[in-house]
Amino acid sequence: MRVTLERSNLLKSLNHVHRVVERRNTIPILSNVLMKAEGASLSLRATDLDLEITEATAAVVEQAGSTTVPAHLLYEIVRKLPDGAEVSLTMSGDAGSMTVTSGRSRFTLQCLPEADFPDLTAGAFSHTFRLPSSALKMLIARTQFAISTEETRYYLNGIYVHTMEENGKLKLRAVATDGHRLARADVEAPSGSEGMPGIIIPRKTVGELQKLVDDPDAVVTIELSDAKIRFTIGSVVLTSKLIDGTFPDYQRVIPTGNDKELTIDCQSFAQAVDRVSTISSERGRAVKLAISDGQLVLTVNNPDSGSATEELAVGYEHDPIEIGFNAKYLLDITNQLSGSEAVFMLADPGSPTLVRETKDDDALYVLMPMRV
Repeated sequence: MRVTLERSNLLKSLNHVHRVVERRNTIPILSNVLMKAEGASLSLRATDLDLEITEATAAVVEQAGSTTVPAHLLYEIVRKLPDGAEVSLTMSGDAGSMTVTSGRSRFTLQCLPEADFPDLTAGAFSHTFRLPSSALKMLIARTQFAISTEETRYYLNGIYVHTMEENGKLKLRAVATDGHRLARADVEAPSGSEGMPGIIIPRKTVGELQKLVDDPDAVVTIELSDAKIRFTIGSVVLTSKLIDGTFPDYQRVIPTGNDKELTIDCQSFAQAVDRVSTISSERGRAVKLAISDGQLVLTVNNPDSGSATEELAVGYEHDPIEIGFNAKYLLDITNQLSGSEAVFMLADPGSPTLVRETKDDDALYVLMPMRV
């Protein structure tokens, strides 16, 4: 194998694939990236057995071939080479090592045979559809923060994606919850998604996907089956196992009888929550909202350091209510709202509260109250 390519092209591709590789691996081959040179391109592939990323980049291939080299080591070498450099990758006949040459720099890396590298892509996909990158990015951005990190409830460790008919229109819906808050976002269901199984995309896959959907004009091809999902974005192909579990019936958690409507300026509210929560010893401390006619008073009490209050003018014309929320969760939700105003639909101090931008928005959030 002998191949030459621009440092910037190699670095960009390595940046996408090396993140999948775990720093500590009991299986040596999983620390490596598979490199395959043929035609006029070099393809790179990395996997952790649950997730696999492949990317091809333009290269001058003098001699076709393939091998695997340590992913993080190669990434660090290429990252430290000067801008505009050309990189040559050469493998001798015994395939035991690969030489990386650029200018006056020369590195020799140990290789492992390609035959040992696992393949995750086997299996047929039952549904294929295309989604604008901006729509996929929106679905992820508005729900990702609510993914549970509690390993015992593994079926909550991802985003639940399914199709749903509402008001005669088919929607593609993403939902995430950790039991304390719930986030839901909808886009118009693309052609080909009809009848797709409800799937749970794992947290790590969601994180990698978010870094790949940065071009708003790109179109993502999504293929899925009951067990796997594949995203194709330009020259990058991401294949992932899905979480094998049943997502709870989230519809039961979304309150329908909340009749006390509170309208607030989103930015002013977020800044006020951030300020009063400074007094608390940890980010998760409750902030009390005392709401009365046209006025909201935020209060945080900390027995160790003191207390803080702040008043805001709001739109509210119902009976006074006092309710407590986790300050961090309030900020997480207000960070997702793109409009200038937020609408809180309240019932009583012990019931879940509904948060959305406007009454017909494509995203909504449910927040469980805290005792204050």
